[in-house]
Amino acid sequence: MWRFLLVAAFIVPTATKLVDSVSDCAEFLLQRSPPRIPGILQGGTVQNQNRYEVICQTLRDQKRYVTLYDTENRIPVFSAYKYKGEQDKEEPKTKWKIEPELEERNTNNMREDQYIYQASNKDYKTDARYTRGHLFPVSHAFDRNDKSSTFTLTNIVPQVISFNDGSWQKVESCTKCVLQKYCISNNGDPEGFVVTGARPSTSNTLNNRVNIPSMLWTAFCCYSRNTNRWLASAHWGDNIAEYESKYLQTKTLAQLHQELSSVGSRFEAFPGRQCPLHTTVAEFYPEMDSQCQCPPQASTTTAPPTTTTTSTNTTAPATSKPQNTTIPPTTTATVNTDTTNTSSTPTTTTTATSTTTKKNKRNREEDDDSGPRVKVDDTTVSNFFLKLLGLLLGIDILDDVLDGIQSIDPKVPSASSTTSIPTAINPQPTTT
Repeated sequence: MWRFLLVAAFIVPTATKLVDSVSDCAEFLLQRSPPRIPGILQGGTVQNQNRYEVICQTLRDQKRYVTLYDTENRIPVFSAYKYKGEQDKEEPKTKWKIEPELEERNTNNMREDQYIYQASNKDYKTDARYTRGHLFPVSHAFDRNDKSSTFTLTNIVPQVISFNDGSWQKVESCTKCVLQKYCISNNGDPEGFVVTGARPSTSNTLNNRVNIPSMLWTAFCCYSRNTNRWLASAHWGDNIAEYESKYLQTKTLAQLHQELSSVGSRFEAFPGRQCPLHTTVAEFYPEMDSQCQCPPQASTTTAPPTTTTTSTNTTAPATSKPQNTTIPPTTTATVNTDTTNTSSTPTTTTTATSTTTKKNKRNREEDDDSGPRVKVDDTTVSNFFLKLLGLLLGIDILDDVLDGIQSIDPKVPSASSTTSIPTAINPQPTTT
């Protein structure tokens, strides 16, 4: 008995309600349309109602947000809420809550904080690497009661501590700044719709009961009176340990849909035509203050500009000094390979290569100090060796050979026109 009382001191039941359809809590959904989640929630209908439960998260008889809960994995599929600004900034000191309707309604057998269809506070104390990660973050709640309602274990997933305190916290902060500054409705108040969910892992569990999700995702959409258009963005990140300096890239809704869709079934965060699929709010980040923790520069899906700079460095001549990453614009001309304009662009790779080849040839000629060059053709060499052979044999065979060849090919010179043997090799007879 004392164990149950001890548990009850830290875990209190909520006044939430299990409902038959997401439409019973549709006020927290854009255009009252729930997300489309393959195999789980399609067309507003829960596919397996024995496993997934729709919870209207209610506190003090007022609905606060909606959660779709997975009773097998014991984690929420998603929580959806409407951002309305922040009236009370102080985080309340509250106890973690459970959903009693998820358990057997006709039993009081709550033994040692052990529940069948949902996680317990005890589960989260079995592994120090993980913390209780909110899907509806307390920092996005409007007043003290809204903030208190987020402290329920049906709104929580096991999240790696460095991920929760690092890049994911930055996403929550940046999203809040965008919602607060740009998502201003026609009545002048902040208003935006947010859906945050978790993708379960295949076999990783906490306390052999609670699924540890492999990835968390979030998306928001709102109408901006200031810009007179709809705004939307998405983020997701792997639930793994990370460095403190990590940021998650801002993605489009289309990219999130592609990431979470399955074969033959499409994921949609905000079904309908209001939310832009292919643009993000990254354009506003330079205007945000440092407390917003948005990425330091606008995120894009194209390759960073430093790729071109790196390519330019690799084409620099071998004799030049190493270039740094900030190359003057004129250096870029060295990567031009258009051979049709080499005359007007002398710094192209083609021209530079040709100039280098000629210079190397001149260098070889200038470095050769072997003396004057004598041009000797093949006929001269042949005649020389025939003369030499004749001297050795004591006969003059050159005339006979050349006369015979000339009778076949008139282009061959006659014996009388051949180059004579140098005197150094054919000396004149000396007199006594």
